[in-house]
Amino acid sequence: MSKIISPFIILSILLWTEIGSYLAMRAFFVDSKSKLKRFNWIWWIATLGLYSLFFGSRLIDSNYTRNILVNVYFMLMIPKLIIALVFGIASIIKGVRLIFKKKKNPIFPDATQMDRRNFTSKLALGMAAIPLGTMLYGIVKTAYDFKIHRPRMKFKNLPAAFDGFKIVQLSDIHTGSLQNNRQIQKAVDLVMEEKPDMIVFTGDLVNNRTDEAFPFISILSQLSAPHGVFSVLGNHDYGDYEKWSSEAEKVKNMDQMHDLHKKLGWNLLLNEAVSIEKNGDKFALLGVENWGKSKYFPKYGKLKETLEGTEAFDFKILLSHDPSHYDAEVMNMQPDIDLTLAGHTHGFQFGIEIPGYVKWSPSQYIYPKWAGLYPNGDQYLYVNRGLGCLGYMGRVGIRPEITSIVLEKK
Repeated sequence: MSKIISPFIILSILLWTEIGSYLAMRAFFVDSKSKLKRFNWIWWIATLGLYSLFFGSRLIDSNYTRNILVNVYFMLMIPKLIIALVFGIASIIKGVRLIFKKKKNPIFPDATQMDRRNFTSKLALGMAAIPLGTMLYGIVKTAYDFKIHRPRMKFKNLPAAFDGFKIVQLSDIHTGSLQNNRQIQKAVDLVMEEKPDMIVFTGDLVNNRTDEAFPFISILSQLSAPHGVFSVLGNHDYGDYEKWSSEAEKVKNMDQMHDLHKKLGWNLLLNEAVSIEKNGDKFALLGVENWGKSKYFPKYGKLKETLEGTEAFDFKILLSHDPSHYDAEVMNMQPDIDLTLAGHTHGFQFGIEIPGYVKWSPSQYIYPKWAGLYPNGDQYLYVNRGLGCLGYMGRVGIRPEITSIVLEKK
């Protein structure tokens, strides 16, 4: 039943958006029958072109070009939706008044009614300009305005040699959405300025295909740390969202992903654990493949398999792309995992964050743990807000993140 309801809701919203925005703009631009025909031709041809742009983008091989076309579509559709909402509410209010006043509402009203309609249309246009301007600003200014978060975490059982140990976490680079080399180079430079002891990447290097990351190999391979660079895969790294000509082609893409991590000098953890050593002390670094609680995300992660042979370690850190994995299989069920590092949510690339006052994003209605630090007794989860963008190639209120974590002994 839900499979029928969801498309119905989407189609209803689209239909209302088109009809409402059409009526609003017709009221604003058309004041005579002679102008109506020309307006209709222009409006509906432009509308047909907009939808052709969206659906035709799927036929384009270039992932970046596809992203641009999809972003153009949504940047025009959202203002149209706002126009339809504002004009619709105003029309309902006006309709109620007309019913009580028993007046007719002709297609081409008199001067007084026209002034009112023009005011409503201007109001709708003004309201639509706000999200359009905000979205443009998010693409041009905020998309790669990286913010370094520096949480300090205290643990009773942290081996003494790791007191003050610095881990820099990156997540969700989404190279298929990068606009140019300068953006990722800026991020790499900021990471290296932190002088990390270890660097970890928690998945989603690409959008759909491994070859999206090929142009950035020379830059990403600059990441280095005394105790190594470690990585896991995110849901977008498996090629599950691409239409492949054959299963063999998809397998080849996956093999390329594994090889890519080697070329970058990253140690890809595929449901396995490694020992991190310093001055005779050790802790276990665990890396699971993607595991998402939602049925829409793959469950490749095998935590029990990853934990095998780590019983002797007093301190464990887990890399797991999707924070819903922490709630489902780690929190309270694996108390020996001291710290879990995740990403995936991007903070929805939209929200409001005022430290100490407000922290809100639509992401929280899907993921209870969507950004930042979440303590649970002696355990911690940290969710990185992501470095790149997916879908909408910008960010509004949620800046892209580099996490510089300092471990401290309690």
